[in-house]
Amino acid sequence: MKGKAGERGFTLVEIAVSIAILAIALPPLISAFSRSSIWQAQAENRTMALFLLKYKMAEIESDGFPDVGEDEGEFGEESRFRWQSRVEDTDTDGLRKVTVIVTWQERGRERAVAATTYIADRTITPQEGTTGGGSR
Repeated sequence: MKGKAGERGFTLVEIAVSIAILAIALPPLISAFSRSSIWQAQAENRTMALFLLKYKMAEIESDGFPDVGEDEGEFGEESRFRWQSRVEDTDTDGLRKVTVIVTWQERGRERAVAATTYIADRTITPQEGTTGGGSR
């Protein structure tokens, strides 16, 4: 039986060339998808760490004027994120420096984000003449 004149299949050479092109093109594509998933995971970890840092800083600020010292802990029992806080006195009375660091493990290395702020003792009232109000 002969095929019709308009019908034609792929030759062995065409199939071999197609496979060769796929063999050349697929590894870089797979590598690109793999790298993008790693970058996405890193971005998610960093974003979560920044949210947790902001949360911990707000928690310290909401407690009022913090005591001088250091503290640390985890964000939940099975969280991969840990926090450390350090409260230091400054040269200015009624002003403390607060530093919070959030750390986590990523691809076998420790990563961290940190923020520092200053908290004033709101129970101290400004003395006369120090407000800079320009009174005569």
